[in-house]
Amino acid sequence: MTSFDIIKTIRITEKGTLLAEKHNQYTVVADRRATAPQIKRAVQDLFKVKVQRVNTQNVRGKARRQNTAAAGRTSDWKKAIITLKEGEKIDLH
Repeated sequence: MTSFDIIKTIRITEKGTLLAEKHNQYTVVADRRATAPQIKRAVQDLFKVKVQRVNTQNVRGKARRQNTAAAGRTSDWKKAIITLKEGEKIDLH
């Protein structure tokens, strides 16, 4: 898998913005098969920053109902919280 296959997107949320400001942490959506060391290498490669720690969490999809009686589900996904070393930053603009 390449770095572009491993890192799907950066999640920009209110909580994520607070984490970035206070603790220098960023939330990314990663491939479900990717491990923490693979995610670390991919972030360092794509954003040219030094990563201190990676915490991962598998998030289950929610049950959704869209104009039918039958309920569907959104996809499961992997959340990775990336802690950068002191002085490092990812520019999200």
